[in-house]
Amino acid sequence: MTAGRAGRLSVTLCRDFREFGALAGEWDALHRRCATATPFQSHAWLHSWWISYGQEGRLRVLLVRRSGRLIGAAPLMLAHRPMPLLVPMGGAISDFFDILVDEEEAGYAVGALQRGLDRAARHCVVDLREVRPDASAQLLFGRWPGARSRLTDSTCMELPARPLGDLVARLTGARGQRLRAKLRRIEALGVEARRIPQDGVPAAVGTLLRLHELQWRDRGVNPEHLRARFSDHLVRSVGRMVGDGSAAVTEFRIGGEVVAANLSLQSARLAGGYLYGADPALREQKVDVSTMLLREVSQQASDTGREVLSLLRGAEQYKNHWQPVTVVNQRLLLARPGLEPLLRLRESQVAVRERAVETVKARFPAARDWHERLSTLPVIGR
Repeated sequence: MTAGRAGRLSVTLCRDFREFGALAGEWDALHRRCATATPFQSHAWLHSWWISYGQEGRLRVLLVRRSGRLIGAAPLMLAHRPMPLLVPMGGAISDFFDILVDEEEAGYAVGALQRGLDRAARHCVVDLREVRPDASAQLLFGRWPGARSRLTDSTCMELPARPLGDLVARLTGARGQRLRAKLRRIEALGVEARRIPQDGVPAAVGTLLRLHELQWRDRGVNPEHLRARFSDHLVRSVGRMVGDGSAAVTEFRIGGEVVAANLSLQSARLAGGYLYGADPALREQKVDVSTMLLREVSQQASDTGREVLSLLRGAEQYKNHWQPVTVVNQRLLLARPGLEPLLRLRESQVAVRERAVETVKARFPAARDWHERLSTLPVIGR
């Protein structure tokens, strides 16, 4: 197709995983030119995720090029249950979804993606989960000419990307005093934080997951975090991401012994801790693990010029100690006009799931991370 001053625009649908793998260089370049992109849209994350979780014949990645240059992409896949759906690559282990658009070509890219998605979703409802309010996918939703619906999804917490001392300085009264005391305790124990180089990622991921299992033992660990496919995905993706500066693995030592490990991810504007593991013995030494981790991640985010320090999904009580801003992800449903009844059916399925979520919350009032519990629920719509 042509578009006047836009030059030659082409929209293609990638269904071949080898073809997607070959996109790494131009995908990464587009990811860097898209300010709203999160780490979960990086090629390293998505390519590795598909190796662990993808199913043959399901890949549906929309690509928009202008005069041969990649200016837009939508990483999607086909799902057959509970109805025909186009859903994000990355699945439940990815905290955010977005499309990628070159900021300087956003109008052309979004328009072309809309037209391409209309063709790709000829028989499907498009179900985009975990979309941030400022995501580029919101532009696509705004242009959609057919049936659409905007629902709420996970709650996230965010802080400014500042060193921890600055974040503590915002707090007054007893809350600030308690956090300063926790920092003094960490200092008194001589906790050392060490960033792991790229060649040390496989061993460090193994240590992190071992400590993660230990900290959650007898408290309902997410079973996915114990599976080989998850470990393999982290080793592959994080190895590449540490190499390009979009991830960091940090080990925390006391007296030379690793007592905790943390994985943080970064994109143009955003940084956040994704997964950690900590020895339960730290509690006996009165170490506040969340404060210890946040001290390191906040410094990483500040040093690299990020704007947002995301505490990612979940509204756990310990996050509120820092007076974060609440940001609610959205779920965007799209369908052709003739498929509106199917979209409304999908809405009702989501409502059923939400009622199930409330049931789980009532049953596990002390749970710290609800999407960990929900990963095991056999209900429609995840």
